[in-house]
Amino acid sequence: MRSRSVVGTATATAAATAALLTAATATAAAAPAAPAAPRSTAPGFLTADDLPPHSTSPWYEGPVAKGLPDPETFCVDGAIPDKGGTYHRLFRTDYDTNASQVGVAAKSAKAAGKLAAKLEKRVANCAADWLRDNPGSTASWDDYGTVEAGDGAHIYGVHTAPAESEHGVSLFAVVRKGAKVTVVRWAEMGTLADAPAAAFRMTTTKAAARL
Repeated sequence: MRSRSVVGTATATAAATAALLTAATATAAAAPAAPAAPRSTAPGFLTADDLPPHSTSPWYEGPVAKGLPDPETFCVDGAIPDKGGTYHRLFRTDYDTNASQVGVAAKSAKAAGKLAAKLEKRVANCAADWLRDNPGSTASWDDYGTVEAGDGAHIYGVHTAPAESEHGVSLFAVVRKGAKVTVVRWAEMGTLADAPAAAFRMTTTKAAARL
């Protein structure tokens, strides 16, 4: 009697287990497939070889990092949101020549267009704004025009000379492509006459292609 009871219980348990397995299989089959992981929306970045060649030094590139550089990029400091879609990369040479790139993945193409327009305005007004904060100094700027790249690209040059100090020159490219925006800065000691504007146009085209 006892052994029959054990056998009967085992049989009932096996049947119940089979039923549970069948139900689980049916549920799994009916469940929708998990959605594929979204593609990264991070902007693409330049590499050292994309920058205007230096006459006596190679370029060295840092890693692409989240957020804004510290300190922030001259002329556009405070204008770029430090959010999840913001990244940056720094570049250097063996001398004073250096460069930086900040890329932003905006929420939409419309938002990217507004940010690009804001950055262009900041760069175009940079020399005058800097002079107001540095009385007794000198500054100048140049508009090198647009580049047919991405959905919009514009190049500017800014020269600053603090009183009794070294001259500094920067080239800026503000580029938009879809919902992504990037600003590239090249900088060294010197004046606008020293800036490699033609080579920087190629850098701007590459920045747009990599976005």
